[in-house]
Amino acid sequence: MLDAHLPDLPAARPAIAALPAYVPGARGAADAAPPVKLSSNESPDAPLPSVVEVLEGAARGINRYPDMGATDLTARIAREVGREASEVVVGAGSVAVLAHILQAYTGPGDEVMFAWRSFEAYPILARIAGAEPVMVPLTAEARHDLGAMAAAVTSHTRVIMLCSPNNPTGPTLSQAELDAFMASVPSRVLVVLDEAYLEYVRAEDVADGPASLDRYPNLVLLRTFSKAYGLAGLRVGYAVGPAALIAPVRACVTPFSVSGPAQIAAIASLDARDELEERAARVVAERTRVVEALRADGRDVPDAQGNFVWLAVGDATADLAGHLGSADPAVLVRPFVGEGVRVTIGAPAENDAFLARLATWERPA
Repeated sequence: MLDAHLPDLPAARPAIAALPAYVPGARGAADAAPPVKLSSNESPDAPLPSVVEVLEGAARGINRYPDMGATDLTARIAREVGREASEVVVGAGSVAVLAHILQAYTGPGDEVMFAWRSFEAYPILARIAGAEPVMVPLTAEARHDLGAMAAAVTSHTRVIMLCSPNNPTGPTLSQAELDAFMASVPSRVLVVLDEAYLEYVRAEDVADGPASLDRYPNLVLLRTFSKAYGLAGLRVGYAVGPAALIAPVRACVTPFSVSGPAQIAAIASLDARDELEERAARVVAERTRVVEALRADGRDVPDAQGNFVWLAVGDATADLAGHLGSADPAVLVRPFVGEGVRVTIGAPAENDAFLARLATWERPA
């Protein structure tokens, strides 16, 4: 036991001590029946057999450090998006890559702007980097208010996050919206377009990230293998942008942070793109079915372009999440207390279980 008379122990930075906790999707109780887990935006499908096969082989080499620069994966991603390898940086999930972007471009006194509600890691990562988060409310349609965001730019703004489709609400940014916004933002501001759910998008006017890179030298794309590619447990993500912007990010990447099996699995997944697109199409079909069922029941659902739907139930959020969680088996969703519930699109039977349980819920008076 520590002596009570010892000097004060080391203290964390005030910004770290005050960080909000990142809340992962609920997983269910160990002593209960397996739940219907719609609380994390994961793929409902196991990895493709071809990916599992290469992973089994890669497991034999985990006594060795991985390629620190993820050279083969970086080159394969570059070929996939039609860029040079110097314009790609790989990290342990897109969250880690974003952390490295903020490490490279922000610090004390700087501002990181994003829409709110959006991905809950944004304010956490901004504060870890020492910057100040600036949250601009969404519109009534749960979309980015790009006009308000442009108006909120100050001399301290260093990075702006755009999430398309927006997690947890669902709408995308159109090319016209992105063009107008980029024209209104100073070129000294780095704009990061987070496209984590790109493979599920079916909106015809969605912003074309790779094509936009040719027009905007201060734009970077952020992508992941955790969603449609089904590699959430391996942690692989990447950013794409002008080489001059990517180089400082690469310098911040933790050495050997992307494991060898993760690198090999990501390459195999890119090589099996046709099969993965078929899986994404099945999720989109289920998303359409769920949205139509919700709207037919009189529920207001924003445009859903990711692998999830958003129910803005406000003060009834905790009650709805509790009602769904008390089913047998429990239906787990992701509540944002006081705002709404995000429901991941799962397998058809899981979606049916959600819809059936939701139908028995009566909103508190």
